[in-house]
Amino acid sequence: MSTQKKISIDLTVYDSCEELCADYKILIDAAVAARKKAYAPYSNFLVGASVLLENGQIIEGNNQENASYPSGLCAERVAVFYAGAKFPNVKIKAIAVSATSLNNKLDTPAAPCGNCRQAISEYEFKQHAPIKVLLMGETGSVVECSSLADLLPLGFNGSYLK
Repeated sequence: MSTQKKISIDLTVYDSCEELCADYKILIDAAVAARKKAYAPYSNFLVGASVLLENGQIIEGNNQENASYPSGLCAERVAVFYAGAKFPNVKIKAIAVSATSLNNKLDTPAAPCGNCRQAISEYEFKQHAPIKVLLMGETGSVVECSSLADLLPLGFNGSYLK
C-alpha cells in the first residue's frame, strides 16, 4: 500500500538586510564584500558567501571560474571548505550568500546549486546541528532558512555508507 507525503518548508523573508539581527547583518555584509571580489569573467555572475562559526569567526568565499568550466568552484563551497580546513572542529552556525549579475540587476535571492547544498549538508550531518542559510541578491529581500535541510529534503549523508 502506498502512502503519499508532502514535504514543505518554512522560510522567513525580510524586506531588506536592515531587518536582520546585528550578527546576521554583519554576515550578509561580509557575503556582499566577498561577492565584489569574485572571479567570474565567463558567466558575469558574481557570488559571495560568508560563514559564521561558533567561535565568532567569519570566513568568506567567492566563486572562482575557470576557462575549463568544471574546474571552477562556487562561493559557498570555497567558504565552507576553507572553514572546515582552518577550523575543523568548530561548528558552522550560519552561511550567507549574495549574488548578482554584471548583465542585469539581481534583486531576488539566488539559492545555492545542488553541489553546494550537498557540501553544506555534509557539515550539518558532521556537526549534528542545523546551519542557518541567508540568501540575498544584489539588493532587495533576504530569505532565511533555519537549516540547509530545508533546501535539500531527503538529502544523502554518511549514514547511508555504514
